[in-house]
Amino acid sequence: MSGSIEANQVTFKQEVIDSDVPVLVDFWADWCGPCHRLAPALEDVAEELAGRAKVVKVNVDQERVLAATYQVMSIPNLLIFKGGEVVENFVGVEPKEDIIARLEAHI
Repeated sequence: MSGSIEANQVTFKQEVIDSDVPVLVDFWADWCGPCHRLAPALEDVAEELAGRAKVVKVNVDQERVLAATYQVMSIPNLLIFKGGEVVENFVGVEPKEDIIARLEAHI
């Protein structure tokens, strides 16, 4: 499966915590301009690393509990999970190549 996956409170454990590959979680919102600018790069990342890592999107307006759980204060906020734990956290728009390099460090 290529492309990013939407996750919510119900699916987060299955898609992220229990994943056997590293997961980049994008905390975003509809009203966030930088989030929309980052979205195409994240789709590319999901496709390029399909099978080795995955990209999961969490809408902070719809999933306030998840956002609070991971102390998301600014968006876009990207967290990399490996083995169910956050191993990296960065905020803002970054080039696709940098995001891939960060993820590949955990594969």
